[in-house]
Amino acid sequence: MYHIIEVKSSKRTEMIEISDRLSELIKKDKIKSGLLALFCPHTTCAITVNENYDPTVKEDIMTMLAKYFPHSYHYAHTEGNADAHIKTSVIGSSQILFVENGALVLGTWQGVFLCEFDGPRTRKILVKIIPDKTDI
Repeated sequence: MYHIIEVKSSKRTEMIEISDRLSELIKKDKIKSGLLALFCPHTTCAITVNENYDPTVKEDIMTMLAKYFPHSYHYAHTEGNADAHIKTSVIGSSQILFVENGALVLGTWQGVFLCEFDGPRTRKILVKIIPDKTDI
C-alpha cells in the first residue's frame, strides 16, 4: 500500500516543497523509524532534496537547468517539452529518505521538492512508508 500526494504547479517550471506533506504522512501512519520511498510517475517532473532556506537556490537550479537544457532548441521530440524530459532524467524521479524518531531525517537546511518542468499541472507523487521491523 502507498499514499498519493497531489501537487498543483502554477508555472511551467518551478520547485515546490513537499516536506511538510511527507511529515504529515509519517505522523498519520505513526511510524517511528524506517524508510520513505518517493516516486514521481511523470516523465516531465522530478523529485529532489536541496536547500529550503534561501529561495535563490531554487532559482539558481532552475536557471542553470534552463541554460543547459533550453525550452527552445532543435529537439527531435517535437511535442514542445523535450527539455522537460531531459531535466527530469537529470534530476531523477525518485528518492529514498530516512525516518527516525517519527520525523524525516534531513539536514538543517534541506527540504524535499517536486520539480515541475512542464506545468502548470496537477502531479502525483507515490509515497511508500517502510517501517523498521521494530515499528510494525
